[in-house]
Amino acid sequence: MPAALTALVAVGAGGLGMLVGVLLSRLVARFPDRERGRSVRPPWIEAWTAALFVLVALRFGAAWELPAYLWFAGAAVLLAVIDLQHKLLPDRITLPSIGIGAALLAAVAVATGDGAPLVRALLGALVLYVVFVVLVLISPRSIGMGDAKLAALLGLYLGWLGWDVLLLGAAAGFVVQAVLALVLLATRRIGLRGELPFGPAMLIGAAVAIGWSDSLLG
Repeated sequence: MPAALTALVAVGAGGLGMLVGVLLSRLVARFPDRERGRSVRPPWIEAWTAALFVLVALRFGAAWELPAYLWFAGAAVLLAVIDLQHKLLPDRITLPSIGIGAALLAAVAVATGDGAPLVRALLGALVLYVVFVVLVLISPRSIGMGDAKLAALLGLYLGWLGWDVLLLGAAAGFVVQAVLALVLLATRRIGLRGELPFGPAMLIGAAVAIGWSDSLLG
């Protein structure tokens, strides 16, 4: 793809991301409190969303997959912020994100005439969901069903790109969580029995796999 077209797509995505970030910021502010978390003041959510949209545009360019992965980026920001604030991954965000993501990827399959990535994406969502359900049963204090449903969303988008990308993204989430826990323990931000939400680490791991799998996997 010509560099000028890629740059144009990235600029457009950044502008769209800023607008989406405004909406996400309002949704976060209206989220009902169970325990009041730290508020995220403007323009952080807007800036993060715009930056993530630009990165997604640079990764996919004007490919058919771009709308689907922009949708995922917006959902990821919303879920990460809510999980950090409330230690909760709401079904009313995760489940529609899975459905809409699957529909957008199905549209890509129709447009390209290639259904294999869609089948792999759906299987990836199922496989990662089942794996996390097993982990919930083994260690319910460490991983919750919200994490398992988020795993299905991640499996959908990672699976579309390949089984190796799915494995990398899933593993990276655990590595990120371990690093964050060690840093927070070393800086005494949490204790040995402190709870650390897993959703943000899962999302960061997936982002690393989606953005840099070609380099990491060779």
